[in-house]
Formats: sequence, C-alpha cells, structure tokens
Amino acid sequence: MGEPEAGSEFANGAAAAAGLMADTQYILPNDIGVSSLDCREAFRLLSPSERLYAHHLSRAAWYGGLAVLLQTSPEAPYIYALLSRLFRAQDPDQLRQHALAEGLTEEDYQAFLVYAAGVYSNMGNYKSFGDTKFVPNLPKEKLERVILGSEAAQQHPEEVRGLWQTCGELMFCLEPRLRHLGLGKEGITTYFSGNCTMEDAKLAQDFLDSQNLSAYNTRLFKEVDREGKPHYEVRLASVLGTEPSPDSEVTSKLKSYEFRGSPFQVTRGDYAPILQKVVEQLDKAKVYAANSHQKHMLAQYIDSFTQGSIEAHKRGSRFWIQDKGPIVESYIGFIESYRDPFGSRGEFEGFVAVVNKAMSAKFERLVASAEQLLKELPWPPAFEKDKFLTPDFTSLDVLTFAGSGIPAGINIPNYDDLRQTEGFKNVSLGNVLAVAYATQREKLTFLEEEDKDEKGAFNFDQETVINPETGEQIQSWYRSGETWDSKFSTIASSYEECRAESVGLYLCLHPQVLEIFGFEGADAEDVIYVNWLNMVRAGLLALEFYTPEASSWRQAHMQARFVILRVLLEAGEGLVTITPTTGSDGRPDARVRLDRSKIQSVGKPALERFLRKLQVLKSTGDVAGGRALYEGYAAVTDAPPECFLTLRDTVLLRKESRKLIVQPNTRLEGSDVQLLEYEASAAGLIRSFSERFPEDGPELEDILTQLATADARFWKGPSEAPSGQA
Repeated sequence: MGEPEAGSEFANGAAAAAGLMADTQYILPNDIGVSSLDCREAFRLLSPSERLYAHHLSRAAWYGGLAVLLQTSPEAPYIYALLSRLFRAQDPDQLRQHALAEGLTEEDYQAFLVYAAGVYSNMGNYKSFGDTKFVPNLPKEKLERVILGSEAAQQHPEEVRGLWQTCGELMFCLEPRLRHLGLGKEGITTYFSGNCTMEDAKLAQDFLDSQNLSAYNTRLFKEVDREGKPHYEVRLASVLGTEPSPDSEVTSKLKSYEFRGSPFQVTRGDYAPILQKVVEQLDKAKVYAANSHQKHMLAQYIDSFTQGSIEAHKRGSRFWIQDKGPIVESYIGFIESYRDPFGSRGEFEGFVAVVNKAMSAKFERLVASAEQLLKELPWPPAFEKDKFLTPDFTSLDVLTFAGSGIPAGINIPNYDDLRQTEGFKNVSLGNVLAVAYATQREKLTFLEEEDKDEKGAFNFDQETVINPETGEQIQSWYRSGETWDSKFSTIASSYEECRAESVGLYLCLHPQVLEIFGFEGADAEDVIYVNWLNMVRAGLLALEFYTPEASSWRQAHMQARFVILRVLLEAGEGLVTITPTTGSDGRPDARVRLDRSKIQSVGKPALERFLRKLQVLKSTGDVAGGRALYEGYAAVTDAPPECFLTLRDTVLLRKESRKLIVQPNTRLEGSDVQLLEYEASAAGLIRSFSERFPEDGPELEDILTQLATADARFWKGPSEAPSGQA
C-alpha cells in the first residue's frame, strides 16, 4: 500500500492538542456498558434457504457500512485500517501482553480497547448519537509504542507507520472545530469539502431540486479557480464512474451545468469499490429470495448502487413495501440524513432481521385500529395523506445492523412521495430493546426515588382547505421538485422526530391503544405516567447534545425531546417542574417532577395544540412558520426559571455513556450458514470485526485508505480554498 500522503493536508494544528488528556465528554469510559445482541433462537428457526438469504444480505450490509467511514471524518478510514491491521495480526489478548511489556497499565490498555471498540461500533471516531468526537483515554506516546511495536508493524512496518503518521495526530486532536460534526467553521464533515459553507449547501440543494436530483446518495465538493470563482462537483455514489454505460435516468444527468452563475458538474463513482462488493452480495442473495417481491427489490437495489440512481432505489423500496411480513426482513441504502449538517444526504445503512411472531401479532392489532385512531389526532383530514395506507408493523430480532449505530425502531422508507402513494413499514427491533432494558441498565438520574420503580397537480383543493390555526385558506404548499427534506433541510429530521414522539405521547392516552398491549385500569395509568415521565427526563438529558458555542443541536432525536419538554413546561399549572438540587456526593444535581393528576387536564391540551401546529406547518410546506415555531422551542438559554445552560452543566456532570453493542457474524461453511457469537466486552466487539471480513480484510483496508487519500485535498479548513483549476 505504501505510506498515505494525506496526513499533512488536514492535520495542521493537531500537534498542539495531541496527547493532552481529554474532557470526559470526549472519551469513552473504561467501564462503558457492552452488551451482545441475542438472535440465536431467531436464527435457529430459519430454513437453510432463509439462512443463506440472510447471510448474503448481511454481507452486503457490512460491506456497505464501510462507506460510513468516508462519510464521517477525514481520518476515520485510516483509523479503521490501522485498527484492522493491528487486530488481524494479534487478537486483543495477544496484543495486551505486548502492551503491558511496553509499559502500559491495565487501565491504559483497556482504554485503548474501548476506543477501538467505539470506532468499530460508531463506524468512525465521532459518536453516532450526538456527533461528538471521542479520543483515546491514554497518552498518545503510550499508544504509539503499542502500535509501532506490534506484530502488524513487524510484518508491514512501512504501511503501519504510514497509517499512524496520517491519523495519529488527528486521532487525539480536540481543536474546537474538530470536536463535533458540522459544516464550514462549525464542525467537520466529509459530506462536503472543507471549504463549503451553509450557503454552498443551500445553493447545491436548489441546483439539485432544479434537476429533480435527490441529495440522498451525493456528496458536494467545491474547488476555487485562480480567479476566485467556485466550481462545484456533485458526486453520486455508484459502482460505475465516468465510463460509458447503458442509458438510465442517471446517465443523462452526468454533465456540466451553469446554475445561478456557478458551474456545477454531476459525476458518479463515489465509494465504487465498496458498492461493487455490496452489489455482488445482493446478487447472491437474490438466488435465495422467498418471492418475486424480494427478487425485484434486490434487482432494483443492484441497479441503484450500480448506476447511482435514487429512482431505482425508490422502485426497490416499492417492492419492499409490498413484501408484507417476510420471515427475513432487510433494508439497505443511503437512508437517514441525521448526520448531514444540511439534513439532506443519507448515511449508508443496512439491516437484516428475523420476525418475532408473538410481538408482531400485537402490533398487527394496533395497525388494524390505526385508521380509527388517526381520527383522534388533532387536525382535519385535509392535513393527512389522501388515502390511509395500512403499514406493515412487525417486531424483529436483528441479525445485522451495519452503519453508525443501531436504533430501537425504524419507520421507512423516508421518501415522502412513496409514503404518500405506497405506504411504509414500521419496525420494532425487539432484541435491541432487550439490550436497552437489560439488567446493566443506565442509572436513573434526575428522578425522585419513588419514580425509579422498574415496572405536480395539486392533490388538494386550494380554495377549500382551511388552516385550523388561522381559520383562513392555506398560503403555502410544496411545489414541483420540493420535498420535505429539501425544503425544511436542517430542521427536517428533528422536526419529524418531534412530531412522531408527540403522536406517541398523545395516542398513549387512548385506552384502546393500551388495551392492545394488555394494560387497563391502574396499570394503564402507570404506563401513561412512566411514558410521559420518561419523555420529560429525556428532554433534560438532551442538553448533553447541545453545543452552546455554536448554538446548535448535534442529535435530532434529543433536540425533539427537548422541544417536547419545553412545550410541557410552557403548559404551566405545575404539570412539569425541574428543580436544581445538591446530590448526596455534594455535587450539583436536579429533580424532574411530573404531576400525574394533570396529564389529561393540562398535558393533553398543550400537546394537542402543539401537534396541530407541527402538522399544519409541515403539510403546507410553511418553512418560515415551521422554523420560527421549532427553533423557538429548541432555543437553549439561561433565562429563569429553568436556566437550561446551567442545567446542561449538571447533565454533563452526571451523564452516562451509551452502551456498545456486539453483533454476531454469519459464516458460510459449504452450503451451511453458521452463526458466530462473541462475548459482551470491548475485546469481543473487536473480535467480531476482526472476523467479519476473513477473505478480503487487507483489500478493504487498501480500498478505504486509497479512497480517503484521493479526496484528502478537499478537507482543508473552511478559510483555505484548495488551489488549482477546478
């Protein structure tokens, strides 16, 4: 491979901060919780053909997940390649003996294992939940001794030293701009070149809208010529590059444009060698598909990743929606836009899971009641979809979830036009929820002791649709080429999460919903109280994910929960109170209280008013009104009575790190697929990744570093324009 050439391009200034012990919010503690994802029983019940289908889909997901490294930070691919080399040559126990011989303590080495496990778990060196950088919790000099004295360094000294020289400084650097993901001077991102600003992102989105191109599978690169004129490259993710290919909806878009006085070039081929491996595995999975829906779905996904076509991915998603209640469920592609600072580009994600029939039966009863329950929501039918499309709602045990993190549930696809005409699927990930509520659960901070008990043409008549907030005709709507993500951009993800969470809180007050899950009478009242109290507490905990220096939120779900907390506090009448206190350890603490007697009388009307506003503003595409409402509630100040900035210090003082989750592997032995499981520890998580790519680990390391090095010139600071002609 040779020594990477990119280190000096984007490591300026890192040396000053390297090696210093980090603030606790930028490290993963040695005692971080680690749990294993249990899918043994679900896998055992699969037929041989279903196991083969799941295996190849899992392989496709894991290969594609490597693209997340290239979507996160300039150094992430090098860090991954370095760790991969180390642990392929020596497993964690073998490397431990070497580390202790080099003068590290047990605590030092455990800190390194936790860091490595964190990189694998988050697919990069930024937390998937919160977008904050994390650094090794040991001196840089000690880690260097381990790396350069390792078996991997003895076998390939030039390559290992080159990787360390490229990423070592940045691995430890906590310069202000590098502490979290963001755009321009506000943070680091590799969805955009380092000199892109929010204005560049807005211009590019307008360009994409004008050409009916989706941003989901793109990145934006800006170069400035000698005259100071910016030139933009919109690069699509695909196997194919600039070489001639059969006509498709993408081919005609691959050309130069002039848009508002700026040159744009649409190209493709981003992540090409990675997506090639994804396509190969999807093609193998197609042989074992259970029905024609799955075969057509996979064919369209293959076309999407090959050509760079979001339209093909939409077609595949249509077949996926139509494939009701499969035994093996899967979805793959550029899906969630949480980590794009502009809110439009999708992170690669792929999951494979097996249906849990018992819990799914309860969800089916909920879905059967959905059309009636929708009438209970506080807005007129004109602000709902034209026709209610019954969603698929299943509980799944996850076998594979590749990407930057594992959610507890999913509602996809995210394409608004498909959701309007074809529907969607709701997925509850049962074994992920089991991990979240396992015995090694988080400490229940900020609660009273008694609360810690463990129990094209308009699709509407413009003249007759009346805004229930104003009593007047609506004044805004979505125009051709505009979508929810493109129009609401930076607040779209969080706004939608807030709407979803609010609907959940609102509908849990309905007896019919709770009866489906077996709760009535006093038990139902307890469920309502715990559900609402959990949301209020989550709103306080959310302050960890707010950055005062940039006045910005780093996590969509947590911003949403803070907004809901603000709404319930605003309701007044003592419904919710937050009281600063002093803990038994003498340090600042706080207590959250929810008056359960006022949930129905005060909480419900407040949530009803808020929900109606959210829905109307979204449905009418009223960006100005939506931003004013949402950003107003999301503002974090130190104004009394709550003094949220002061409370944020308390939250940071008592925060608990999110668990790391160890996932199994599947391995093909002859015509049989074996499930490989690992212990719930940082070392176990590392072993799972070391054994994930047994045939082509070295090749993948080279692919990642070559792709990262090819684009290294784009990751200069926001004030430094890459030199040379565009």
